[in-house]
Amino acid sequence: MERRSFLQGAALGAGLAATSGAGAAVTAPGLPPTRPRDPADLPLLTDPGERRGEMLYRPFGRHPERISAIGMGGFHLGKSAVSDAEATRLIHAGIERGITFMDNCWDYNEGRSELRMGAALSQGGYRDKVFLMSKMDGRTKQEAMRQIDESLRRLRTDRIDLVQHHEILRYDDPDRVFAEGGAMEAFAEAKQAGKLRHIGFTGHKDPRIHLQMLEVAAERGFHFDSVQMPLNVMDAHFRSFGHLVLPYLVQHGIAALGMKTFGDGVILKSDAPIKPLEYLHFSLNLPTAAVITGIQNQRDLDQAFEAVKTFRPMDKAAVAELLERSRPYAEQGKYELFKTSATFDGTAKNAAWLGEDVPGVQKLAPTME
Repeated sequence: MERRSFLQGAALGAGLAATSGAGAAVTAPGLPPTRPRDPADLPLLTDPGERRGEMLYRPFGRHPERISAIGMGGFHLGKSAVSDAEATRLIHAGIERGITFMDNCWDYNEGRSELRMGAALSQGGYRDKVFLMSKMDGRTKQEAMRQIDESLRRLRTDRIDLVQHHEILRYDDPDRVFAEGGAMEAFAEAKQAGKLRHIGFTGHKDPRIHLQMLEVAAERGFHFDSVQMPLNVMDAHFRSFGHLVLPYLVQHGIAALGMKTFGDGVILKSDAPIKPLEYLHFSLNLPTAAVITGIQNQRDLDQAFEAVKTFRPMDKAAVAELLERSRPYAEQGKYELFKTSATFDGTAKNAAWLGEDVPGVQKLAPTME
């Protein structure tokens, strides 16, 4: 696939042409602009999902299975402020009330997040009631496979429903993942062996890096099942994943997984005149398969279900009004620290998680003094 045609497809996929007001067509040097002319000109939800009990259920991208519109974030469950017993209680309570999407990662809290989730899911048949996801940092086949096997052990399962390449933050990450001897080979072999069912990737730094990952995949004929990214009322104004990446996912049947609704609480520190439920409603109003939110106490759990209970699809005018309230706080990315600082960049601080360069790179690379 030609680079220019891919990027145009990404920018124009849901009507984001120059005439639309949100995101112009591709401009020199080839990357789409990062500041939309109309922040509210976003892809909007066409179907809120199937309501059963306290939860909404939405399709997982192009696949027929449905997942809960709210996902339980694994990072918060592994915090030291949460006990093992409380983590188990929250996971069981969430599942009993309808949450099926379980988020996790190989590196969260030095493995404690996966260990706690594995312990909770191993009880009472809970594992078979959920769609389990985890993420791997490894960029080489060897390191990625080691992490997959470690996650399977911690999660006490023989298969993970969705495994994602974690923290695609650098422009070289896609090339490393898809290189000969790269992590994608491990993912493909693990899928063939039945250790995982679906493949996706995550990142929080810049939507153009997501486009790069999608482009490299398209060039190799690979079609991701999911993409996880920040989708919140601040994102719509600044380096917007909602404007630049979401249309492509919708067009190509790739499940959009929203995260950073509150930015681990940082976005709430802006004191923007927006209620917590409105933050969640905004993310649910986008064509997301699931909105992943941190839940580390009963208040968080109840808030997530209250957001689903009170959610009603918003039209563009309602979205515009909400985004106008967020605009003064959002335009410089001050409260989206995951985009503008290294605060959330775990792999940047722990390069060993990525693994050594593949042999082909080591053979070619000059000695650096």
